[in-house]
Amino acid sequence: MFDDGNLVSCAGLVPVMALAERTGLSDLLAQMVHIAAPRIKSGSANPAPKLATLIAGMCAGADCIDDVDVLRSGGMKTLFDAVYAPSTIGTLLREFTFGHARQLESVLAGHLARLCERVDLLPGADVRAFIDIDSLLRPVYGHAKQGACYGHTKIAGKQVLRKGLSPLATTISTDLAAPVIAGMRLRAGKSNSGKGAGRMVAQAIATARAAGITGQILVRGDSAYGTRAVIGAARRAGAQFSLVLTKNTAVQKAIDAIPEDRWTPVRYPGAVQDPDTGVWISDAEVAEISYTALASTNDAITARLIVRRVKDARHRDALFPVWRYHPFFTNSDEPLTDADITHRRHAIIETTFADLIDGPLAHMPSGHFGANSAWALCAAIAHNLLRAAATLAGPAHAVARGATLRRKIVNIAARLTRPQRRPVLHLPTHWPWADAWLALWRNTIEPHPPPHRIAA
Repeated sequence: MFDDGNLVSCAGLVPVMALAERTGLSDLLAQMVHIAAPRIKSGSANPAPKLATLIAGMCAGADCIDDVDVLRSGGMKTLFDAVYAPSTIGTLLREFTFGHARQLESVLAGHLARLCERVDLLPGADVRAFIDIDSLLRPVYGHAKQGACYGHTKIAGKQVLRKGLSPLATTISTDLAAPVIAGMRLRAGKSNSGKGAGRMVAQAIATARAAGITGQILVRGDSAYGTRAVIGAARRAGAQFSLVLTKNTAVQKAIDAIPEDRWTPVRYPGAVQDPDTGVWISDAEVAEISYTALASTNDAITARLIVRRVKDARHRDALFPVWRYHPFFTNSDEPLTDADITHRRHAIIETTFADLIDGPLAHMPSGHFGANSAWALCAAIAHNLLRAAATLAGPAHAVARGATLRRKIVNIAARLTRPQRRPVLHLPTHWPWADAWLALWRNTIEPHPPPHRIAA
């Protein structure tokens, strides 16, 4: 029987949302999100608690509007103030336009800075940090989705056309920290991958500095972002760049000019070491040459063109090796092989996309483009909040996947009691991750909870 009014299904939301409050999330939402002329008179009322309810639902695994209703079950409404119904939140989201989404972008950046003030979210940022930019195509299937168009995506290594919406995201990471989201913008499915990338990179660098990053920043991206706008944004902000260049005639000419004796084997998976010379024998080799990009413009810049070549698997039995070349353009001062490995780690942004797809971005829930834009930005805020909570829970969870954090930390059943009118959460005995949960509690709510208050 579903008759227990004191049972809490997501006890981990208590310390997670306490962290959100102590880092000023509700204040930022109240200050920055303002809808002056709503279509429905009450649609824009109280945006801060409504959006906070949505973010809490996303932290618990909500991937559609109706999933937020879990926050109104059992004793959840006793734990949290101002929990709104999914229909009310949906009405608010449908009031969003592009300008209102920009307001939420400011909340995302400001809250990330406050999280970094309270939590050591980006260790090693005083030495070096990375800003990665990429886009993905989220498929949609309804006929009434605003902005949904056919765009190119890659499935099983093959380019296909797929109908969807295309979020563009920037992430910040370090050598020691998992990535957090600095910015996100939803675009039509047919948008070019590099559309708006220059402005996104400039905003991400400003967000990184506001978050306390004092070390060198390296901007990384694939061939869609090796453009004048992105390179210019990085240079104006004093950041380095490592960007893939599209192979045109000038780039191919530079690759052909590399002497054969300049190619150096790289230690990749599958490489073996020659026992006599100590040289790595690998199908992958790298070399570099000086190259001037944007030569026909006023923004011409000369830097290093680093080229990685691998043997083409389609011609294994060829008399002479057939190579595939992958060039990228960088002004970093790392040694050749280190610069190549650092650039290839740009793929870390895909782990963030995997987290979002396995969580709030499993669906684009609304038919309104503005509502989906707000949904994507709330998903980014929830991602950063979970990442900060995981850091407070201990090193073992600091780099865990979002689904893992929800399973171990957030979605824990508890019973709410009130001895002497003091609320107490009784959690399951022998919970395997009780120590991590208590570490998060101590770091957000109470310095030292009495053992009888929260039984592990």
